[in-house]
Amino acid sequence: MKHNLLKILSAVGLLAYLTGCQSAAEENSKKVAAVTASPVMETFAPSKQKLTNKMQIPGEISGFQQVEIYAKVSSYVRALKVDIGSRVQAGQLLAVLEAPELSSQLSAAKSRLKSQEAIYMATKSTYDRLFETSKVEGTVARLDLEVAEAKKNADFAQFQAAKSAYAEVQNLLNYLEIRAPFDGVIATRNVNQGAYVGPAGRGSEMPIMTIQQQSKLRLAVAVPEQYAGFLAADQPLQFTVKSLPGQQFSGKIARKSGALDSRFRSERVEIDITNTNNKLLPGMVAEVELPLTSQDSTFVVPKTAVFTSGEGSFVIAVVDNKTSRVPVQKGRSIDGQVEVFGDLSPTMRLISKADEEIADGTTVK
Repeated sequence: MKHNLLKILSAVGLLAYLTGCQSAAEENSKKVAAVTASPVMETFAPSKQKLTNKMQIPGEISGFQQVEIYAKVSSYVRALKVDIGSRVQAGQLLAVLEAPELSSQLSAAKSRLKSQEAIYMATKSTYDRLFETSKVEGTVARLDLEVAEAKKNADFAQFQAAKSAYAEVQNLLNYLEIRAPFDGVIATRNVNQGAYVGPAGRGSEMPIMTIQQQSKLRLAVAVPEQYAGFLAADQPLQFTVKSLPGQQFSGKIARKSGALDSRFRSERVEIDITNTNNKLLPGMVAEVELPLTSQDSTFVVPKTAVFTSGEGSFVIAVVDNKTSRVPVQKGRSIDGQVEVFGDLSPTMRLISKADEEIADGTTVK
């Protein structure tokens, strides 16, 4: 009887043991299955660096100084001393104009000046005599002396006006000789000897000639708004021109406008060029190479780590083995990498191949 009871108890214990082992095995199997079901994703730590790339942008070369010369007074071209391509020095005589009526005006102004000078000298002499005589008491009435002084002052004013009128006509005559304002080259000549020129009418439709300074040039470039912050004063730049293939030229940024053009949303940047060999000519179009190097380090990630949806751009971070979307703004893209700006840190882990279908809270390995 006892022997049978022991057999029964042993069988029950064995059955309980086997049942417990089966439950533990099932639980472990579920855990393994859950881990196996979690997707395996490659992650990386974001790092900061200065992204550098280059872009080609067109620019126009012009003379460092350029001026179109017009006639100041109505006149005729009497002589042209230079022609297209002539190299001139500052102050050199370029053209001589003639205006016969100005000579008549100068003669009339000179005659009036002499007349007013004589009148003034006479009234001044009269006043001086009365003034000396008035020193003897009772010889000259005070009213007479005051009248003589007023007459002298009025004649002096007329004399000064005549002198100014004469100087004005004389200055106009000086405009009949046109001289070079700076060293340069005659780029255009639009008149011939005997042509009428003047400040108004048909004579003012075109300049007499154009002078350009070519020993030093300026290259103007319109830099788009998104790249304007990458350039600084005195930064050297390289450029080429189509008419001189295979040759590269250099210059430095001399000035920036500091404002954006309201039409094109671009900033004007000027580069000074020393044109000692005279290979470059005003009017040439140059292809300027702009190095776009970030001023500060920024987070740079692979393009595949960023996805864009209707809500914006995101990267996916992994926190405690679960995904979490982080909103970012994209910057420049270069060679499969892109700048991102957002709430990132070097200690984060980001998924290398982000996808919009990866929901927040997804368990990953």
